[in-house]
Formats: sequence, C-alpha cells, structure tokens
Amino acid sequence: MRITTILIIVITVLLTIVLMQNTEPVKFDILFGTFYISKLAALGTFGTVAFILGILVGRPKKARSIATDDEGDDYTNDKPNTLSDEDRDYISHP
Repeated sequence: MRITTILIIVITVLLTIVLMQNTEPVKFDILFGTFYISKLAALGTFGTVAFILGILVGRPKKARSIATDDEGDDYTNDKPNTLSDEDRDYISHP
C-alpha cells in the first residue's frame, strides 16, 4: 500500500475513535434558540463541512487571461527570431 493510503486509514480510525467517545448531548445557543445535540453529530457535521471547504479552497485555480485594449492583435510573432543559421542547422540534423 502507498503511504497516503495508510495515512488516510489511520486518520479515519482515529477520527472514528474520537467521535465514538463523545456521544453525550451538548447545549448549543444559536440566535434565538437553544438546541441539544450529541457531540458525535456536532463533531461529524463540523468535520464534514471543514473537509468540503478544504477541498474547495485547495483546488488549483484556472488560469485567467488579462484582457487588453487591442483585442484581436496577434502577439505570437512579437518575439524576434534569435536562432542563428548555424543553430538551425544543428537542430535540424540528427
């Protein structure tokens, strides 16, 4: 098994142990109400929400291009050809 798989299994087992040890009810005062829910439900819910937020925040961002004033200009040929004839011959012959 890979190290990441083993690490995920160990973290899952430890999280399950912690959740199962905390089943007594807890009082939550939210806005105008008081709610009693088990620590198991609270920790599980907050853990799941934190996991989902971590995935969303940790995703790689898509590259964005910056709009220019001159739309339609082709900037691919702006670079001068910097290869000499000798370099071109060397590259083209195996």
